[in-house]
Amino acid sequence: MMNLNEATEQNLSFVIHELAEQLQVINRSILDPKDFSLKDYDDLKSIYEMVKAKGRVSVAEIHAIIDELSKYRVK
Repeated sequence: MMNLNEATEQNLSFVIHELAEQLQVINRSILDPKDFSLKDYDDLKSIYEMVKAKGRVSVAEIHAIIDELSKYRVK
């Protein structure tokens, strides 16, 4: 089990990859960990935890979450 409490590049990468998996993102380039900043780690981790807790996510929710994630992209 990973300790996601620390804002590290490895944890950021894990959170983004897991979100892409959970949201069934086909175009993975929109969720490339290199496009996100560690300064936003806590917000991104919160989104990850919300998605994880929810289990099933509707198509409308997926679009809303991806839209929210896009606000954190630095490129």
